[in-house]
Amino acid sequence: METIILAVHVVLAAAIIALVMLQQGKGAEAGASFGAGASQTVFGSQGAGSFLSRATALMAAGLFATSFALAYFAKEQAGFVSEIGIPSAEMIQQEEQSALPDLGELLPAATDSDIPSSN
Repeated sequence: METIILAVHVVLAAAIIALVMLQQGKGAEAGASFGAGASQTVFGSQGAGSFLSRATALMAAGLFATSFALAYFAKEQAGFVSEIGIPSAEMIQQEEQSALPDLGELLPAATDSDIPSSN
């Protein structure tokens, strides 16, 4: 199921890219308002603006839906991987401190010190 949703997601992304590339910019509408090129359009005198805009909106809604579905599947798979959960910062600090060696055993006794006392 996840593979199908991923394939639909990729197709929707490519379709959105294609639809955006087909649309004209905002500045191109100024010449069309005076009748320039209106007879050459496939979609009539209003042009393809509303059709392509609606198609892009539908594709974007589909892309969001597949994104949420993929996020749900990812969350479910992550839940099965680690049943213990994420350790807290305190647990990590305790494990790091317990792994450190006790330096008191490695140091010589304080009575045999070469450092003069301040007394």
